[in-house]
Amino acid sequence: MALTVRNSVIKRLQTTVPRGAPLDIRTLAALGVSSALAHHYQKAGWLTRLGRGVFMFPNDELGEAECLKFLARRVSGLHVGGKTALAWRGVRHNLPTHEPLWLWGDQRTNLPDWFTERFQARYTVRSPFTPAMPGNLGLQPLPENPDGVLVSVPERAVIELLSEVGIHQGIEEARNILEGVRSLRPDVLVKLLAQCRRVKVARLCVLWAEELGLPWAQAARKGAGSLLGTSRWTARLKDGTTLVLNA
Repeated sequence: MALTVRNSVIKRLQTTVPRGAPLDIRTLAALGVSSALAHHYQKAGWLTRLGRGVFMFPNDELGEAECLKFLARRVSGLHVGGKTALAWRGVRHNLPTHEPLWLWGDQRTNLPDWFTERFQARYTVRSPFTPAMPGNLGLQPLPENPDGVLVSVPERAVIELLSEVGIHQGIEEARNILEGVRSLRPDVLVKLLAQCRRVKVARLCVLWAEELGLPWAQAARKGAGSLLGTSRWTARLKDGTTLVLNA
């Protein structure tokens, strides 16, 4: 390929692709950049290699939102959930800066090094929901970023938060967070809790909602249904805590 053509292609690339976003081979190919040409641009210093088949512009600063959107195209079901989703939706404003992103997905995978080197994140496939639940139930992009990554609505985020209690989430902090969640939509909560398969989650949701006098406590009990049972439930959590929950 002639030098002038190569130069025109890279110039088009630089003006077409949003800054702060990773570029994969598929994106580059759609803009007329073959794998061989991408590696030529890398050697010439016009692209920086992040990983296998993934590049960025030199001296560019990758944006969190752009990177999450990129990963969501490659990892089935990837979304922001739990504690992070609650914070992003304004439920908890004092989230520490060192707090990792809580990410969920459908497939087992390792987040790429280029992502984890820039953003602290925790990824899990431990879904608290039944396999029959529609994957996008309770997932929406943030209103200010309608084309961005999917983020759990508060009702789903609460269930995800409680599912991590005793694993990566402390009991006291989870209860404190729940105390500030007062405006859940009863119909949405009932629908999501009806798809929950974790006794721990259902009982914590109902118990704390009733103890804290939260407006949606009755909806929680309705949605939890048979998971509440009639007898006391005891479990030793992964963090060593013994959790005892009454029906």
